[in-house]
Amino acid sequence: MLELSSDKILWVYVAFTVCAVLFSFLINGLFLKFSRTLGVKDQEQTMVRWSSTSKPAFGGISFYILFLFSIACYSILFEAANYINDIVRFLGVMAACSLGFVVGLADDAYNTKPFLKFFAQLSSAVILIATGTSINISGITAIDYSLTVLWVVGLMNSINMLDNMDGITTTVSISVILAVLYMLYSKDEVMSIYFITLLGVLSGLLGFLYYNWNPSKMYMGDTGSQFLGVFLAAIGILYLWNGHAEINFRIQTKQFIVALLVFIVPIIDTTTVTINRLLKGHSPFVGGKDHTTHHLSYLGLSDQQVALSFFGLSFLSVIFLVIIDRVIADNWDYIHFGLFLAYFSALFTFLYGITRYNKHKER
Repeated sequence: MLELSSDKILWVYVAFTVCAVLFSFLINGLFLKFSRTLGVKDQEQTMVRWSSTSKPAFGGISFYILFLFSIACYSILFEAANYINDIVRFLGVMAACSLGFVVGLADDAYNTKPFLKFFAQLSSAVILIATGTSINISGITAIDYSLTVLWVVGLMNSINMLDNMDGITTTVSISVILAVLYMLYSKDEVMSIYFITLLGVLSGLLGFLYYNWNPSKMYMGDTGSQFLGVFLAAIGILYLWNGHAEINFRIQTKQFIVALLVFIVPIIDTTTVTINRLLKGHSPFVGGKDHTTHHLSYLGLSDQQVALSFFGLSFLSVIFLVIIDRVIADNWDYIHFGLFLAYFSALFTFLYGITRYNKHKER
């Protein structure tokens, strides 16, 4: 293993990211060239998407490969002592992400039953809790564990549901990872294994985005959305929900707002779709062209404009996170909680209002 001085670590990460992005670009290109039918489920109308064209849905495979690649690179570049005290927790994250990847891959290949998929999502949450990754906001174990299960299962479904139009889930996930990378930098944890793992998955997303941008050549499929769902849920718990030794109402409101802002797009979209489908007496888990993304398109925005709009909203949350961490910091008070909650409420009202206005255009 190599010992790197602080003045060289930046260039190591730059070189790693450039190589990883190129690797992601090349491997997705090879998949596209040699596996034209792998993961194509639209042929049997089992997967409802905005595009009517059947396309390979295996982009998620590259995410998992880059995830493993980054772990391997970390073991080569850095001393094991940098993460050995946290090895059980990291192995739990790795196991949960692997389970998400496997169940997603099985669903793309065999259209697994919803119960099996839900059981795997629940198992991912249990693995995280058992290995020390759980939300710590109330101080009451039963409540925190229940919230953790809701967070993991909900986000795995939310990321999956958001993958309904070219580039949406990819760009939103990029913003979330940028936010968590900032938190790691802010906490001076750039030598953590989580930092290089985040860079690896980010690189996978950037390389994939070339093929997923409208008009897309491929989708990430459930392989990608299930892996991303549990991965983002786990790092969200570690660096957005948690990170404070003390638990009091001021800290609790700050944790809640930070997580809410960073994941604002999937939370609003899933909540909107769930409410509308329940009002119609439909299952929230049955696909349809009634997402907030679709309704922005009904207003006249192109697919690219919708993707850019959602990326802009997600990246704005990264800016808010920096402001909270750098400017507000220890001065956080109830007025800040109210202001950011008002922003979330206004955005939710706007996007939900669009779906009600355009409900006659759903198809």
